[in-house]
Amino acid sequence: MKLLNDIFLNSSVHLNSCYIVCSTAAIMKDLRVALVQEAPVLFDLSGTLDKVDVLLGRAKSQGAELALFPEAFISAYPRGLTFGTVVGSRSKIGRAMWQRYYDSSLDLNSQGFLDLANIVKKNGIYCCIGVIERVRSGTLYCTLLYFDPQGKCIGKHRKIKPTAAERIVWGEGDGTDLHVYDTSFGKIGGLICWENYMPQARMHLYDQEVEIYLAPTADHRDNWQHTIRHIAMEGRCFVLSCNQYVTHEDYPSDLPGEAVEKLPNILSRGGSTVIDPFGNTLVQPLWDNGGIICAQLSRDLLIQSKMDLDVMGHYARKDLFS
Repeated sequence: MKLLNDIFLNSSVHLNSCYIVCSTAAIMKDLRVALVQEAPVLFDLSGTLDKVDVLLGRAKSQGAELALFPEAFISAYPRGLTFGTVVGSRSKIGRAMWQRYYDSSLDLNSQGFLDLANIVKKNGIYCCIGVIERVRSGTLYCTLLYFDPQGKCIGKHRKIKPTAAERIVWGEGDGTDLHVYDTSFGKIGGLICWENYMPQARMHLYDQEVEIYLAPTADHRDNWQHTIRHIAMEGRCFVLSCNQYVTHEDYPSDLPGEAVEKLPNILSRGGSTVIDPFGNTLVQPLWDNGGIICAQLSRDLLIQSKMDLDVMGHYARKDLFS
């Protein structure tokens, strides 16, 4: 545990007691953010870490103080793969595929995690990134990591409800890490993909006065755009939604038991975007291409939006439900 504890030094996250230190941080300052819509080097941890380094450098060069990467960027969202499963049965070759996935995941007590922290420190900006986290017992979790510019991991969140077939390969988080974190630019927190359809989970973030709401995702449907606009309007917060752009060519051809050649040409269209607290799109969704999109977040919009709606203030009316 020494490596992990060193990286979490001075963090508000306490690995054993699972609580967050309250802060009196002021309301957020204006902030330039970058959303990284790219594919990792799928099923290749080392290659993906190298790519993160390059992409963080590009985000920094565009003036970003915070970069958000998609769900499961390290090192694959395994869209289209079967892992040799049908209801009631798992195959030997499918288990080999799962091990391939396992081997490319990130152990938070490993050199790979230290390498990631050093990459963030080298580039000197806040970085929030979706990873497939591996624990010693063998379980994989879909996890969101929060790093400050010094490379300290100030928080993490494990997806509490993998959706549909995701449950075959990922475990469920226990919800003790649904925190909002105070940073030098404001209060930041988020949920992963379809966790955002869980009203009580969203409300838990609103309760903590989230200002910058992260929604890394693998959902490239048009309906997802309605979801994130609703959350921004409901929570009166900025919403950053970041997805991968992945094509058939990004997949290795030698995945055990998987018919990679039969996968669609485009597996994830992207759709990354930033929404303001009034539900307006600050930057148009990026579709069918990779890239980095940037947006400027204004603290004035955050304040002004609370005039007519504040779900934790004058619009809460908790007295009606007690």
